[in-house]
Amino acid sequence: MCGTCGCGADFRLISPDAAEPVQPGHHHHENHSHGHDGEGARTVVLQEKILGRNDELAQRNRDWLRRRNVLAVNLMSSPGAGKTTLLERTATDLAGITVSVIEGDQETALDADRMRRAGCRVIQINTGTGCHLDAAMVGQALTTLDPPDGSVVVIENVGNLVCPALFDLGEAHRVVLASVTEGEDKPVKYPHMFRTADLVLISKTDLLPYVDFDVERHAADVRQLSPGARMLQVSAVTGDGMQAWYHWLQLSLPG
Repeated sequence: MCGTCGCGADFRLISPDAAEPVQPGHHHHENHSHGHDGEGARTVVLQEKILGRNDELAQRNRDWLRRRNVLAVNLMSSPGAGKTTLLERTATDLAGITVSVIEGDQETALDADRMRRAGCRVIQINTGTGCHLDAAMVGQALTTLDPPDGSVVVIENVGNLVCPALFDLGEAHRVVLASVTEGEDKPVKYPHMFRTADLVLISKTDLLPYVDFDVERHAADVRQLSPGARMLQVSAVTGDGMQAWYHWLQLSLPG
């Protein structure tokens, strides 16, 4: 079990062209421990070591991506906020930019299949009982995916507003998707996720007339947590606001 959040450590990496795992994974963080001694100080030290090792691997990923001139974006949200739908529309609309996707889910390759049908090169990571991706998983996925120079890799993290915020994956930017169907209180309830965001996308805005979502309150809470974060409103169904999202991606490309 992961000493940081208690989630499982088994994962499967499914190649872009096959439905079978490239390799079965029982992924152990360095300094991983199965002990349960109840000592708070020892737990804190273990957590620091796990995150420290993850940060080292994240920097390797970042260097690997920089050498290839590849933009990596860590896309995070709660389940059902619309990450895959956003990426389907993005892959369809964007011309001249190759978009590859690393899909993170506990089970199935359903989202990977959707992205493949949208024309993306994609690799699926199934985390089993794990509630987040980490830098080691992403590093293996990048090697298998082998994105071309000058392209975009979107890492669609496991749907969760807690643990994914803790783990640097080597991305250039963090994007948080906040659906209007969830209510505007998520920045207050999950501050660390929004505090680390470079961009917050308010999704499913076509449903605003039908739900109770205070856009101004949500924006004020995000600004208080992350004053430098940009905020955009988008609907992947109607296309409203999507050009601003595409423009942000284009401006973020290296070089």
